[in-house]
Amino acid sequence: MAGVNVCIKCSMFIFNFVFWLCGTIILSVAISIRAGKIGQEILTPGDANLRPFIAVNMLIFVGAVIMILSFLGCCGAMKENQFMMILFFIGLLMILLLQVAAGILATTSKFKTEQALNKTLLINTRFLSSTNENERVFQNAFSELQEKLKCCGLVNGASDWGSNFQHYYKTCECPSNQIPCTKYSGKTIYKQSCFALFSHMFSKHLFIVIALAFGLAAIEVLGLIFSIVLYCQMRKK
Repeated sequence: MAGVNVCIKCSMFIFNFVFWLCGTIILSVAISIRAGKIGQEILTPGDANLRPFIAVNMLIFVGAVIMILSFLGCCGAMKENQFMMILFFIGLLMILLLQVAAGILATTSKFKTEQALNKTLLINTRFLSSTNENERVFQNAFSELQEKLKCCGLVNGASDWGSNFQHYYKTCECPSNQIPCTKYSGKTIYKQSCFALFSHMFSKHLFIVIALAFGLAAIEVLGLIFSIVLYCQMRKK
């Protein structure tokens, strides 16, 4: 009877090691985003139906599952265990299908998400100009955020603060050596709104996520091929 090809076994081991690294990177990046506060002050206090961290939570789950699957694939390949290889193949196929479903869902729900985001921004912009004491917590948190990100206001710039600008203008102040700056109510402030800056950061991260998703999908297809070939050779052994 033919034995299991050593080259296929080694390829399977290398694949799973790379796959495990991908899972580790996805998990660590997702946890760091989830634990971070940038963007939460902008989005969270508004529409409760808008949950900006659902995708991040899904990435945490996917990263953890990938790490488990890669360990299963390594053990199955090295020990030539057919049951482990079947579990690895099914699990990997489910992850791939989940990615495709998530991509389709993201595409179809884009318009609805944009509507919810615009609604949230409108509500939170009103929070900045509100004189109600209940909104002070949000205003203080946002004031710290704009100082950290070197921006001013949420959507329209300093005018979003309304009469509260005189109270929070110090976190908007733009040093003379910083650009771009602008003038507002006699103060030199950051020209860029925080949401514009946040959108730019989000677009950059989104591009990285899409690139990783395509790369990961290619690796997963390769893993499916390796696992089914290895399983067939185990059956013939």
